[in-house]
Amino acid sequence: MNRKQKGFSLIELLIVVAIILIIAAIAIPNLLRSRMAANEASAVGSLRTLSTTAVAYSSTYDAGFPATLAAMGPATPATCAAADLIDSVLVTGVKSGYTFTYNPIGTSQTVAGCIGYPQYVISAVPTAPGSTGQRSFCTTESGVIRFDPTGATTANSEAACQGLSPLQ
Repeated sequence: MNRKQKGFSLIELLIVVAIILIIAAIAIPNLLRSRMAANEASAVGSLRTLSTTAVAYSSTYDAGFPATLAAMGPATPATCAAADLIDSVLVTGVKSGYTFTYNPIGTSQTVAGCIGYPQYVISAVPTAPGSTGQRSFCTTESGVIRFDPTGATTANSEAACQGLSPLQ
């Protein structure tokens, strides 16, 4: 009796599974690195948006830079308490694996009921360093974005931010 074999043998299936696992072992680290790079690019873009928005707030309300992220957030109608300059996701301070912190610096002033500050520091720190991003970023009213390659929490002072390397 000569039977024709139908299907795959156990050895053939194990070889296919082994090949798939090898390909996955090569692809997954690259996928994670590209996701971190995308998160870092999003964080830099968000810092640019926040910096531009702080300048727009300052020129619109003539009181200086806003006191909080919420002061730049969505509202209808726009007021100096909620200027409707950034979206509701960015107002929360967490976006694309990064936590954003806005710190006004200096003595506050009140003009026509609007509270403003002469300077600010905005930092973006990965929520899980090494997983959601590798570097942390900061910017001041100068608009220059600087980074810390370790991803450590960026100090919330202008001097600490100015001590970091500028993003090229």
